[in-house]
This record gives sequence, C-alpha cells and structure tokens, in this order.
Amino acid sequence: MAPVRCLPYISPGWRSFWGVRRRIRSLLLLLLAVNMVGGQIRYSIPEEMKKGSVIGNVAQDLGLDLKRLRSGRARIVTGENVHYTELQKDKGILVVNERIDREQLCGDVTPCSFSFEMILENPMELHRITVEVLDINDHAPVFPNKDKPISFEISESAAVGVRFPLQSAEDLDVGQSALQNYILSPNDNFILKQHSNPDGGKYVEMVLQKPLDRERHPHFSLKLIAIDGGTPQRSGTVNIDVTVLDANDNIPVFNQSVYKASVLENTKTRTSIITVNATDADSGLNGHITYGLSKMKESVAEIFTIDENTGTIYVSGQIDYEKYRKYELRVEAKDHGGLTGTSKVIFDVIDVNDNAPIINVMSFSSPLSEDATPGTTIAILNIKDTDSERNGQIKCSIDGKLPFKIETSLTNYYNLVSDQHFDRESVSEYNITITATDFGSPPLSSSTKLHLKISDVNDNAPLFDKNSYTAHITENNSPGFSIFTVSAQDSDWNQNARISYLLEDTQLSGSPVSTYVSLNSETGVLNAVRTFDYEQIKQFELVIKAQDGGSPPLSSNVTVKIMIQDQNDNPPQVLYPVQTGGSLVAEMVPRSADVGYLVTKVVAVDVDSGQNAWLSYKLQKATDRALFEVGLQNGEIRTIRQVTDKDAVKQRLTVIVEDNGQPSRSATVVVNVAVADSFPEVLSEFTELTHDKEYNDNLTFYLVLALAVVSFLFITCLVVIISVKIYRWRQSRILYHSNLPVIPYYPPRYSDTLGTGTLPHVYNYEVCRTTDSRKSDCKFGRAGSQNVLIMDPSCTGTMQRIQSEKSILDEPDSPLEVSQRIFLYLFSFFI
Repeated sequence: MAPVRCLPYISPGWRSFWGVRRRIRSLLLLLLAVNMVGGQIRYSIPEEMKKGSVIGNVAQDLGLDLKRLRSGRARIVTGENVHYTELQKDKGILVVNERIDREQLCGDVTPCSFSFEMILENPMELHRITVEVLDINDHAPVFPNKDKPISFEISESAAVGVRFPLQSAEDLDVGQSALQNYILSPNDNFILKQHSNPDGGKYVEMVLQKPLDRERHPHFSLKLIAIDGGTPQRSGTVNIDVTVLDANDNIPVFNQSVYKASVLENTKTRTSIITVNATDADSGLNGHITYGLSKMKESVAEIFTIDENTGTIYVSGQIDYEKYRKYELRVEAKDHGGLTGTSKVIFDVIDVNDNAPIINVMSFSSPLSEDATPGTTIAILNIKDTDSERNGQIKCSIDGKLPFKIETSLTNYYNLVSDQHFDRESVSEYNITITATDFGSPPLSSSTKLHLKISDVNDNAPLFDKNSYTAHITENNSPGFSIFTVSAQDSDWNQNARISYLLEDTQLSGSPVSTYVSLNSETGVLNAVRTFDYEQIKQFELVIKAQDGGSPPLSSNVTVKIMIQDQNDNPPQVLYPVQTGGSLVAEMVPRSADVGYLVTKVVAVDVDSGQNAWLSYKLQKATDRALFEVGLQNGEIRTIRQVTDKDAVKQRLTVIVEDNGQPSRSATVVVNVAVADSFPEVLSEFTELTHDKEYNDNLTFYLVLALAVVSFLFITCLVVIISVKIYRWRQSRILYHSNLPVIPYYPPRYSDTLGTGTLPHVYNYEVCRTTDSRKSDCKFGRAGSQNVLIMDPSCTGTMQRIQSEKSILDEPDSPLEVSQRIFLYLFSFFI
C-alpha cells in the first residue's frame, strides 16, 4: 500500500489563535496600591517600565513635605547591588532607575516584589517601601530542544492507552501569562493528556487512543503547541516524529509512582541520594531497561544525574537551600522496544547553617551631641541571615558595658539607641562593636565596629583654682606694671572652653576700678594703670569674671585682693620743736639742773609704715656734746652731767631723726637751749642773735593792707591811746631810758605748779615798745609746753603766754591797763 500523507486537522479555535494580528504593545497603566501600616507603603507596577517612569508619590503617601525630605537627607538604602528605583527629593516621587525584569528578579516565584528602606535624619525615621512587580506577557513558551524533534519508536502492538511522556515547555511568565495549555496537531491515533505538578507546572503525555498499523502508517509527524494565557497570546512549537515498530507488548513499570528523599544542602558531588527501580515483563532486549531523567530546567539538570543502568540518582552540582528548597524530577525507564515508564522523584532540601549574618549599616550619626536624651537613635542596622528557621534567627549584642542598647525595628532592622546621658568631659568617644549571632548549630556570627564621637555642649562654667586671690605690689610702681595673673580652667572643648577674662565694674573711692588696674582678656594678666601710693591707699579688692565662648556663655567670678606694699619714700617729719621762719625756739635749763634733767623732747613722725616708720634720734651737732644726750628711741634731750657756771648760756643742738628704711631717710631739727636761771640773762645773750629776714614778694601788699586796717583802728582808738600815753607817761619814763628791753614782773602769788622740767615757773611780763618798734617784728607763738620761750632777735622783748593770767594776779587791771594791752596787741600784730 502506498503511503498516504495525512495533513493535520486545525480546529477553529486554533485557527483563531494564529489569526490574531500582531500589534504594538500599548503602555500599561500604572497600578498603584498604597498601603501604609507602621511606616510601610506598597506599590504595584508592571515590569519592563521605562527608566524615569513614576512609581508613586512617596512624600504624599507618607504625609511628608518636600522640605522634610531635603532637610532629612532622605535616601534609599537596599542590600542589593542593583538599584531599581530612585528618589527625587525635589518632587517627592519614586521613579524607575533600572529596567525591571520580573523573571530575572523572581523567577517563577509569585507574587514578585522587592523591598527597600527610605531613611530620613534629624530626627531619624525609617520607612519601608515594597514594590510589587506585575508580570506582563513578554515571554513565549519555549521547548528545551525546539529545533530537535521528539522521536518515538512505538511497536504496532502497543496497547491502546499507552502513554508517551512529552517534553514540557517553559514559560518564564507567571500567572495568567504563564503556560496554560498544550495542543497536539490533529491525528487519528494520538491524543494529549495534561497533568499539573504540585508547584503549578504542567506536563503532558501523548496517549495512544487507536491501535497502530505499521503497514498503513509507519511514520507520524506531529506538532506539539504550548500556549500561554497572556494578551496578546504567545505560543511555542516542537515537532514529534513517531516511528511504528513491530510489537513490544509491555512497558517498564516503576515500583513506586512517587519517590521521596531528603538531601542536605552543600552535599558533595557524586553523593548518591536514592535508587529507583522499574521492571519490564518482556524478555530479551524488550525487557532490558535503561534509566534517564526527563528534560528538566537547566538549573536542575546541572544538579542531578542518574545511572542509566542502576537507576541511582547522584548529586552533580551545588545544592543551595537558599535558592531551591525542593526539587521534583521525572525518571524514565525505557526498554529496547521503545516503551517507556515514568515516575516522580521529590527531593526536600534540608537547610544547613552555612550563612553567617550579614550586617549593613544603613545610617550612622556621628558625632552625637552630649546632651542627647536617652533613647536617641544613633544608627540603623540591617542584619540578614539567608538560612531558615533557627539557622536564620538572629540575636544582636553590644560588646562591653557601654551606654547603648539594641532595639528591633522593622523586619531585619535594628536600631542602636542611647541608654543614658552622655558627658563628653568624662568620655569623648566610644568604640562600639555590634555582634550578630544566629541560633544555628554551631552558631555563626559577624560583627561590625562603629566609632562614635561625642560633640561638646557648653555645660561647664570656667573654674578658678581658688575662691580668692591675694596679690602684692610695691608702691611707686610704674603704670603698666604686671601685678598678678589669674587663670581658670574649663573642662568643655574648643569654643566652649575658650575663656575670656573680664573686670567687673565696681567702684573704688568713688572711681571705677578700671582707673586703677587693667585686665588682659586673653591671658588674665592684671596690670596697674596708675602709680600707687601706700599713704593714700593700702589695699583694695576687685572682682574678675571668667567667661567661656559657649552659647549661651557660662561664667564664674573670683575676688582678687591687691595689697600695696610700703616703700621708704617719705622722710621723717618733725612735729616739735616747731621750726618757724622768723623766730627762735629756746628751751631753758637752770644751772641747778641735775644729771638726767629733761630739757625737751623731739617729736617726729613718718607717714610710712612698718620698719620704714621706725625712728631713731641722734645728736648730730652740739655746742657742748658733753652736756646733752638724745634718747635713741624716744627723742628726749637730757643732761648727762651737772650744769656748771662755766657752761655757755647759749647751747645749740642739731638733732637728726632717721627712719629704718632701705635706704633710710632723715630730717634734722635745731634745738636752742638757754642755760640760765633768769630771763634777763637769757635775753642779754639772745638779743645778739641776728636773723636774716627774707622779705616776700608780696610784702608790700600786706603792708598796705595792714596800714589801712591800722588807720581804721587808729581813728577808733585815738582817744584811748592818748589817754593811755598820758597815764603811763610818768610810770614808763625810766623804762624808756633803760638798756634792758624787758623788766620781769613776779606776781606775789607765784607758785611752782608744773612740776619738774624745762622752765618750771610761770612768768608774767609787761612789754613796752618805743615809737620805732613798729619797724621790727614781734611774734607770739604757742609752744609745746608752758616753759617754752618764743623769741625774736630783732625784738626788744620776750613774752610768755600762760593759760590764765587772772589766776595768778593779786589785783585786777585798771581799765587803762586793759586798753593798753589791747592796743599793744593790735599794734604789734599789724606791724
């Protein structure tokens, strides 16, 4: 019989499928589903979107404004090397950064998504964003060996219902776009029967539905078409060649329809896992079975091999639990007659703790202000362990006793937060070692180190080492002289520890203290502004403030007491005896004075202090050094021997008063001593003394003034004066012609009431002057005691002032005598 070529029958549905016209894919609408729960949002987008396509408005969906995104330095962090998305902070939108291929990203896992985190700082915020990638029908079903036809040699005696496994097509798409159906080209003998795997995959078998007749149809050429469910629909085709052989009545049969076994990940190659077994009731070559694995995915075909003679399955590649947790294989047993039996082998991969935790520092804030409150987030860590169950469970710890703790955040995220207040002055930086350990056996761990610096806050005021200071400066210093240096310490750092010294505005004797001293604001050196005089000011206090450069600044005060030290810059000053310009002071010593008789006492003072004011008295010159001595400490002038008649009446002593300073200063005083028992004797000697009168330039002015006053008084007292002259004419006639200028008058009730000492008696004198006496000087002075004589060499008389003349007079003066005394006093005063 001649061979007859049978054309395949094409159903109307298939004809419609092939008739669909190709058209350009339109842009898929953006599917956006926003779900915010606890800082998480979720978007859905189709794969293969163009770069720059908008995924979603992150700012609006998270309730953030654009200023917050910019100030918080918002950024996206992901543990992957490929960054599929990009955040545009100026617009707050999330856009596509790289082409997203769902099949490359997730394979056959559905739903397919990837997650990343958006981190904001100041304060820290962490938001998780999940993007679900929706599949589009961009892949057609593909048979592994589409260019090589599937060949079968089938005995014509094959029973109806015999199944022949066919290659499965692969479609990288998922869901509706994945492989949906198989179609066998129309024929009379074979039909397709489809099956579904537990993982959702489909495989088909060609079933003989009508006995074969090699004589009529020795060969069949069929087409197997795989169709997906996408829009537009895609398909793949492979050819099937069937050669009809003579009869082989029995097919190999496995002893189990499904084999199950477990395999550890990282199992070494050439390790046997399981052995399958099939039998064939035929004999001879038709009963000899060879084993093989059905066509599998490329990734699976590289991992397992089977011994074609024994049926033992071996490991031939790397088993990684993190990639595949289960493998499904189809085993074929084929006899030499062309009949094939199949069975399924399922391998469950057992996880091994072969992955240590991976620590990624997403954000780290350093330096950290020392006034940060406990609970402040310092770092955000992403820690992952790709192992499963306990092998993938992680615990975090901080090495050492540090003021930090770890808190969990989102999945696989941990926050490093402060656990107490910081003090930069105590600890300025921390080396933090964070260790992540899984719960595997044995456990694996990894660690990372963070170096945290603590920034300074101005929380410490400058401190002086003392509460008060005392400084000394010698008087008569030069302006600008350095007195003292104050120093304060501030335990803060940098600008907060930069100290300036300020002089507090206080008053000293009504003047600002700045007129006395100045202060260098940087060095704290205290300088004198003026020259100090110990005699004017002995000490004073001022307040110095040390202020740091922080904001706000802190300060502290200290009191500085300045002590002025005395210098011997003042000579002694003689208070007694008084040295007058026109008169001589004379001390009177009776000739009957004994040894040690107190003549007088030189009184002097020194305005300096301390040893600079210790005075000593020495006799520098004397008319008779053997007659007098001066007390070294008290300045008393005493006789050192008995006064004799041979001693001169006039004794002139020069006493030097010297202080104890270095160098010492001194002053001299001249003491006139009259050695006599009576005043006439004294006067006769002292009238011979000459006195060089120095006239002042203003003498004329004073004379004119005196003349005017005298003229006025003269008119007033003219009558009194004439009366006095007439009354006293006869009584004073003898006195006018006498050579003695003074006639002593001894009151009848004289008594020695003043005790021992120089001139112990009280005398009363009446003074008469000639008409020419107004051209000479006559001065009345009060001595240190009542026994001092005030004399003028140019005068013709001496007058002794007493406390009360009335107490020693027998009778009161007559009115004429009183008028006379008044006139003489006024006359002598103005002349």
